[in-house]
Amino acid sequence: MEDSLSQFFTDQASWALAGEIVLILAVLGKAADWLVGEAVVLSERSGLPKVIIGATVVSLGTTSPEAAVSVLAALQGSPGLALGNAVGSIICDTGLILGIACLISPPKLPREIVNRQGWLQFAAGVLLVAACWPWGTGANPFREGGLLPQAAGVGFVILLIGYLWLSVRWARSSTVTVELEEFEADKSASMFTVISKLVVAIVLVIGASHLLIPAIEVAAKRMGVPPGIVAATLVAFGTSLPELVTAVTASLKGHGDLAVGNIIGADILNVLFVAGLSAAVTSAGLDAENFFFQVHFPSMLVILVVFRIGVFVSGERLSRTFGTILLLAYAVYMVLNYTVVGGPGH
Repeated sequence: MEDSLSQFFTDQASWALAGEIVLILAVLGKAADWLVGEAVVLSERSGLPKVIIGATVVSLGTTSPEAAVSVLAALQGSPGLALGNAVGSIICDTGLILGIACLISPPKLPREIVNRQGWLQFAAGVLLVAACWPWGTGANPFREGGLLPQAAGVGFVILLIGYLWLSVRWARSSTVTVELEEFEADKSASMFTVISKLVVAIVLVIGASHLLIPAIEVAAKRMGVPPGIVAATLVAFGTSLPELVTAVTASLKGHGDLAVGNIIGADILNVLFVAGLSAAVTSAGLDAENFFFQVHFPSMLVILVVFRIGVFVSGERLSRTFGTILLLAYAVYMVLNYTVVGGPGH
């Protein structure tokens, strides 16, 4: 099946392949939006408070495209694509999406979230780099790369369970109000309709991910760059569409603080859920090629540090100037990917 898909995309003209990738990414984003919406309705009918839904269901739903693409890539023998998508999504969420949210409407700083989950967000990024570092081997990761082993992936999944449990505890005692009206279009629909749409959304997310992986690999070969770089840029942007839609919608409605909270949660889940589950399902783990240590990991940590500094120096809101700085940092990251890492010799 995978060979036939790869052959199908190989036979396409470059312009057709590009169009197909854009279409697949659009389907992936829309399916994830449906998944979140129906999951919220289902959760509400179970009697869960909205604040609990926001802390768990919405965050898990918006990271479902990253998880589906990365887990399938790992199972199909493309570990660079799996890890690149997870790392690239953190950079995209914090640099591009939060930067856009700041430009649209400078969001209020939800201090309760950024002073608690914000440090977990930074710690998760550091933990990912530390887990991939080739400790005790004498290898130079900047030349030879590293590995996110299966055992570390299992550990991340265990931490994920603990994080979700903590999120529920924090949410119950939180003074932050979670608005979910944009996800409640089907609140009066029958249970059969809700479950049916949820199943269709899950099938579409998984199906689109199956199509996306061979398409990206073919595109990477034509561009002459490693699939991990394409995954960390183009695929990461596509799988981050739910976070982008949520951030823009929240900012336009004057709920920019919710966009900040969602991005922080998504970054944590990209490490524990996306990278962790992808590594856990494959005995070989996820290869972190040398360009991860040259560009991906440093860029991720720099953007997370910039975010922490921005939170520290900001007043009640994140400014448009800060949003511009985040966007510039993301632009530099993109340039480094396709010039330094994607250039000759790599």
